[in-house]
Amino acid sequence: MNPMKDSDKKKKLKRKTAVVVCRDRKQFWTTQTQFWQWVREGVVVKTGDQPLTGAFAREHEELMVLVSNTVLNLAHPNHMREALMSRKLGTAGK
Repeated sequence: MNPMKDSDKKKKLKRKTAVVVCRDRKQFWTTQTQFWQWVREGVVVKTGDQPLTGAFAREHEELMVLVSNTVLNLAHPNHMREALMSRKLGTAGK
């Protein structure tokens, strides 16, 4: 018997209730907490309510990823490849 009730399980799930629209018109859902964090950082600009909607503030922002404290742009695959290669070389010496 599981002591956790159905209502407790629903509370634990992070509800994705905010939508972010990319420059190429694709959209994805995220949590409100993450959405507001991006708004504070200037990554996303709020564009509407019901549902909470936003758009990326800068071009290609959705392509930016963080790998080991290095910001990479997925639009430039050579940058990603070089960063991963240097990371592999760095961990191989340990």
